[in-house]
Amino acid sequence: MRVVALRALGLGDLLTAVPALRALQERADMGRAPIGSGGAEAHGRSTVMVAAPAALAPLVRLTGCDPVTAAPLAPLPPEAGGADLLVNLHGRGPQSHRVALAAKPGRLIAFAHPDVTASRGMPAWRPDEHEVLRWCRLLEESGIPADPARLKLPDPGVPPTGEDTTGATVVHPGAASGARRWPAARFADVAAEEARTGRQVVITGGPEEQALAHEVARRAGLDADAVLAGRTDLLQLATVVARAGRVVCGDTGVAHLATALGTPSVLLFGPTSPLLWGPPTPSTPPAPPDGPARHRVLWAGRTGDPHADQPDAGLLAIVPADVLGALTSLP
Repeated sequence: MRVVALRALGLGDLLTAVPALRALQERADMGRAPIGSGGAEAHGRSTVMVAAPAALAPLVRLTGCDPVTAAPLAPLPPEAGGADLLVNLHGRGPQSHRVALAAKPGRLIAFAHPDVTASRGMPAWRPDEHEVLRWCRLLEESGIPADPARLKLPDPGVPPTGEDTTGATVVHPGAASGARRWPAARFADVAAEEARTGRQVVITGGPEEQALAHEVARRAGLDADAVLAGRTDLLQLATVVARAGRVVCGDTGVAHLATALGTPSVLLFGPTSPLLWGPPTPSTPPAPPDGPARHRVLWAGRTGDPHADQPDAGLLAIVPADVLGALTSLP
């Protein structure tokens, strides 16, 4: 049975879809094993193909799926065509529905959209639904059991070369938009205090965030060697997060890495509600797999434009003392 999941988005988007991908993997295994043949174990393991950006391929493999390169709303490559089942985990449509239908799957699972006839009768989109629950519900209402608590990923085991960072405090100051980027000076205050208490501190980021990371390190009085930004690939970054003592960051893909890898974290939200994109908590089912104290979410309770250029007012309402207080309560 060939199953394709369309999720041609970012790192956080991929990680919030992990429980749905695991459910699809099990469905593919069931579809492969003939009735009375002893189940999937007797016939090997089928693989779900995940259509996602090439940069995310290493993490797709870490979920147990096979990556196939796809860009947002672009036609799917030939190897994703003609699947027995294609699940649109991209959005509510209609553009992504049409991309999925153009791949001519045997069956499409997607949210209903009035402009796409083939989606009539499919599950309804709920705008105020936690992102993890959304995709599990899509599968559940389409006849595929999905457990939203299955978020965990294993340690990738690919540490960067250089000094061992096991147990370090990871400070990740970057974010995709200015609205979600807490000021560098405030990250530096947190990093400096963590270093003062004797903790090793490292500053992470992508190649385009090296200047920001070095600014935080300089303001915090850290050596340049503390900056890992631009010196790690995706799996190395994930390994750093997996082996860290704690993570401090905004509403970014690294926040979702901390959740998926079970690393204690303090996460700064604004302008997007953590009730939609934050780690699972007692008030946002599914129940957190690591206990409610492992991840501390700071949020002023306001929402705004997540794509704006300037830091959101709600995010700016969070001050370094709030973050340092939350850090003291982590396990």
